[in-house]
Amino acid sequence: MKNQKESPKIYHITHIDNLPKIISDGCLWSDRARLVRGFDCNLIGMPAIKNRRLNLIPVPCHPGTTVGDYVPFYFCPRSVMLYIFHCNNHPDLPYRGGQQPIVHLQADLHACVDWANRKRVRFAFSNGNAGSLTADFFSELSDLSQINWAAIDSTDFRDRTVKEQKQAEFLVHESFPWSLVESLGVFDKNICDLARRVISDCTHKPLVRVENSWYF
Repeated sequence: MKNQKESPKIYHITHIDNLPKIISDGCLWSDRARLVRGFDCNLIGMPAIKNRRLNLIPVPCHPGTTVGDYVPFYFCPRSVMLYIFHCNNHPDLPYRGGQQPIVHLQADLHACVDWANRKRVRFAFSNGNAGSLTADFFSELSDLSQINWAAIDSTDFRDRTVKEQKQAEFLVHESFPWSLVESLGVFDKNICDLARRVISDCTHKPLVRVENSWYF
C-alpha cells in the first residue's frame, strides 16, 4: 500500500474512569485477562463484538490465540468506533456517554515492538477491523505495507472498504505497560485537568493535552 508511515503511532481508547485502574496495575489488560482476573471497568465496546473477538476470531500468526487475548490499538485517533460513541445511537452499544469522556492513549509502534521483542511478548496487526471475519493478520513489520495507510488517515469513511481498512489494529498479547504510553489526547480542558490529576502521583507521567482534531 502507498503512504506507509516511517514512525507510526498507535492509539488505545478508553473511558477516563478506567485510567486509575490502568495506572495502579501499571498496564492495560486484554479482555481475556480482564475477565480471568474479574476486573470491573467502564466498558465502552459492543458485547457481541467483544464475545466474537474472544471466542471466534483466531490470530493465525500466533496459533491458539484469539483477538480477545490481545490489547487492541488503532493506527489513528478519531476512529470509526469513536464516531459511533459520538453518534450515541447504535442499538448494539450499551455505552451512552458520548465521546467526551473517551481518552486516547498514544504510543510509538516501533518502541512497542522493541519492548515486545525484548520481553518475548507476542504482537500482531491486522489490515482491517480485527473484530470482523475478513481481516488478515501479520506479525512481521515488513508486512506493514499490507495496511492501507491512506484509509487510516482518511476523515471520510463512508466508503465501505475505507471504513473497514481504517479500523486496522495493532495487538499486544495479554497486557501493555503504562510506561510505553507517551501521551494522552483528550476532548476538552475539563477531561485534561481530570487526567492530569489522576496521573499526578505517577512515576511515569505522559504528556496530557487537548486534541480537538482527534474528536468529532
